[in-house]
Amino acid sequence: MHTPLFSRPSHPRRWSTAAALAMACWAAGLAHSASPFEDSMAQRMLACTACHGAQGRAAPDGYYPRIAGKPAGYLYHQLLNFRDGRRHYRPMGQMLSPLSDAYLRTMAEHFAGLDLPYPTPSQVRTSPEALQRGETLALHGDARRQVPACVQCHGERLTGVQPATPGLLGLPRDYLNAQMGAWRTGLRRAHAPDCMATIAQRLDADDVSAVASWLASQPLPSDTRPAQASTAPTP
Repeated sequence: MHTPLFSRPSHPRRWSTAAALAMACWAAGLAHSASPFEDSMAQRMLACTACHGAQGRAAPDGYYPRIAGKPAGYLYHQLLNFRDGRRHYRPMGQMLSPLSDAYLRTMAEHFAGLDLPYPTPSQVRTSPEALQRGETLALHGDARRQVPACVQCHGERLTGVQPATPGLLGLPRDYLNAQMGAWRTGLRRAHAPDCMATIAQRLDADDVSAVASWLASQPLPSDTRPAQASTAPTP
């Protein structure tokens, strides 16, 4: 038996707007699907894949990230953050506002369980010096500014770490830039200690662009699944 899709909030107008948007996206996804209605999680999640690409593989525009295969804990907390206002994107907030914690967990586990191939990284136009700077930040950090290496939290292969740290490879440069900018300006937040906000605020715009360019240009390892545990010391 599936978890109920909606749990009605106290404000009727909020319910009406969010439910209408969610149902419209769901119906749009169904209209493009050749399969009959089956009330499975895959079919329910067509509302998500309308933006995040088929099966959550990412949209081609560079702004809607891949969600397939990300750690369930990470996906769950981001859904909570959108619903509860720690991340700001109105369509996401409205679609998620009537959904319960339990249903958000079910959604996260569905996408986390998808083990799908990644596309070849697109070429990134930037200077060799910028790519070198990005590689240094990603693999070694910047001790002078107390910036840890990306690999210290996101895994030696940068494919994420269970249960709640996402991978950084396979993401478009534009998306990475946008998220680092959101951390720097406070548009994206997490519960304390908000480590990414602290790190992002210690980087300048050139550093952000450099590390985003390097990450976006890297090939994926043969095993793209998140590591079960980090081998690096926690910063």
